[in-house]
Amino acid sequence: MNNLQINIENYLDYCKLQKRLDLKTLKAYRIDLLQFSEYLSITKVIKISPDILETYIAKLHQQYAPKTVKRKIASLKAFFHYLEYKEIIYHNPFNKLQIKFREPILLPKTIPLPTIEILLNTIYKEYYNASSHYRKRIALRDIAVIELLFATGIRISELCTISYQNMDLQNNIIIIKGKGAKERLINICDEHVLTVLNKYCSEYNNAIQACGYFFVNNIGNPLSDQSVRVMINKYCRLANIEQHITPHMFRHSFATLLLEENVDIRYIQTMLGHSSINITEIYTHVATAKQKTILESKHPRKNMNIVNQI
Repeated sequence: MNNLQINIENYLDYCKLQKRLDLKTLKAYRIDLLQFSEYLSITKVIKISPDILETYIAKLHQQYAPKTVKRKIASLKAFFHYLEYKEIIYHNPFNKLQIKFREPILLPKTIPLPTIEILLNTIYKEYYNASSHYRKRIALRDIAVIELLFATGIRISELCTISYQNMDLQNNIIIIKGKGAKERLINICDEHVLTVLNKYCSEYNNAIQACGYFFVNNIGNPLSDQSVRVMINKYCRLANIEQHITPHMFRHSFATLLLEENVDIRYIQTMLGHSSINITEIYTHVATAKQKTILESKHPRKNMNIVNQI
């Protein structure tokens, strides 16, 4: 390996062991930094100049969407900050760059409440009409997964990595390990959701104890992100739901619906585990976008009997 590649590997080790970043962030850093090293003909970090970075960033803009470019630049900035911190370089080339570009606001995609209701009804129907104990058992787990996604707004990665010790059903609390190994507590307050989780826990107790994680697949291993996506697609087909629904859309729906119920955005920020209120504020755009529909259908002026209107 050349000098640049060695420094990248050292930096990734530092992120893993010292900063304790999660696996997904480490994977993204690795992809972005290796892509950068493959682009360069230079092999020494001290020879990377602001001009080289500017040319590379221009190339990124030609290939990727603004959000992806922003992430890749952030990966590079963090890497060069590390090099400066470790005194591997004495002049950070990013210090001489002014990088500003307008990132379009992409509103989070949510699931209409009636659609969530149809989806849940379909899964419960599968549970009660199951032709075997095996099918009933699978449907019970699937109900527990979907109900918990909607009840708490947790990320799919968080759901799949809940350890059985962190699921406290006696006190109706989950300890969630979020991004950057940050922990937060989430209350489960709906009695129906609690009933499902307790029933699932009782049915899968041996597999949960053996696996160490709360949600397990058919062979006793931790449930994967992909398994949850396949699960949702399956029930959407059964329910004849045409909208493409992803696990993360339950998180968006959770936040947006709470905001529409006038819940303080800072409480929503805490429940979602956002490090900054700026991230949570994207949901205010969704609430604003719904204003037109509300005003068109709900405003009392629509139903007033005014004689001789212009």
